[in-house]
Amino acid sequence: MYRLFTISYLALLLVVLFQSYSSAQSCSATSCHQAILNNKMPHAPVQAQECLSCHHRKNQNHPILGGKSWELVAKVPALCEQCHTPFGNKKVIHSPVKDGDCLACHKPHGGAGQFLLNVREDRTKLCVTCHDPEPFNQQFMHGPVAVGACNKCHQPHESNEKALLNAPVRIVCLTCHSDFATALKQAKVAHPPVKDGPCTACHNPHGSSVSKILKEKVPDLCVTCHSAIGKKLTEAKVPHKPLTQTGGCSSCHSAHYSANRKLLPFEEKETCLNCHGTDKLGTPPLRNIKKDLEGKKFLHGPINKGECVPCHDPHGSDNFRMLRGSYPAEIYVPYKEGIYGACLGCHKKNLLRFAETSIYTKFRNGKRNLHYVHVVNNRKSRTCRICHQPHASDGEKLIDKEVMKFGVWTIPVNLTLSTSGGSCAPGCHQAFSYDREKAVVYKTYSTNQQRSK
Repeated sequence: MYRLFTISYLALLLVVLFQSYSSAQSCSATSCHQAILNNKMPHAPVQAQECLSCHHRKNQNHPILGGKSWELVAKVPALCEQCHTPFGNKKVIHSPVKDGDCLACHKPHGGAGQFLLNVREDRTKLCVTCHDPEPFNQQFMHGPVAVGACNKCHQPHESNEKALLNAPVRIVCLTCHSDFATALKQAKVAHPPVKDGPCTACHNPHGSSVSKILKEKVPDLCVTCHSAIGKKLTEAKVPHKPLTQTGGCSSCHSAHYSANRKLLPFEEKETCLNCHGTDKLGTPPLRNIKKDLEGKKFLHGPINKGECVPCHDPHGSDNFRMLRGSYPAEIYVPYKEGIYGACLGCHKKNLLRFAETSIYTKFRNGKRNLHYVHVVNNRKSRTCRICHQPHASDGEKLIDKEVMKFGVWTIPVNLTLSTSGGSCAPGCHQAFSYDREKAVVYKTYSTNQQRSK
């Protein structure tokens, strides 16, 4: 009896299994569900024709007009979790996953691409069904976004990082930009946001209307942090023109890292001469400073150190030639206190305050201050650059043999120095000598005439 029961049970089981297999086979054998098998990437149970893994019959009659004879063995997502590991253990969960709506992205039977998606490599069309499409339609696009490779940066289900990122922002970026990561590590100077912060502080990770997928055009982007420079750009009477032209701050600075201070691409002087070393800069052309420096025996102190910014503000200034201190644009200007701030910021402040002195200048005849004579002169005050070159010279004290254009004539100076004085025979007056220890008595002119020189 027991043996007969066992044989009967096994026979019944085989019948059930055969019927189940037959049922699964019959789903695709007819024209009704044949299209399900035509997906390029079918769901594994579909490919194995295991329809009963997900569906079971609730009515013996099939098909039923106006009704259903089959139903899912469980609701989504419980149905999916019979095979797939459940999500929901990380900090950030994709909204459809959180709502248990697996079918918002995945096709249950199969899709055109991997993971039961109805897209192939370009996932943009899928993502923009929920996400704002504007960032994906910009003039300048991030490479992965341009080809719809959203998963190169984002997890589709859950993540411990905001925005479902695969890792912290910085690591995500440097995973692809590995050459950048190596150079940044070796750089002497790094831009603080690049060194310590996320790349998204300056870049839009998807797309932008600005080159380099920047959040804003330069210098507007830069001055969001560098507010003092931003104020200078809008208020300075003499702004540095490259800052307001294409390239902006990047004309002089590297945005990420550099081997030089202030993120300059080259040493300071070389950076400046990269533009100010040509005869074709500006309209009319600015002076070619590189040519002024070449082969000169004497350099102005800051220039000798390779510096320009001690005298010039590289972003902008209210003063002539973007000088850090006041200085007249004209060559003959009546002297008054504070007018030569650019020069007297380094040189002795009392240089022009006293008609007689024994300590504030070596250019004197006895105690008579010859700087005072030349500059503090209500009739014809001479600016420093009439005698001195601001950058370099072949002569001591930055005085060339010929220094100043006077119409079509370049005025000679003919300066000769001695241990206690010297002599000068410029085109503006006859030869005069001076001596700090034993004053020279001038007999050619009257006292009033001497003081006018």
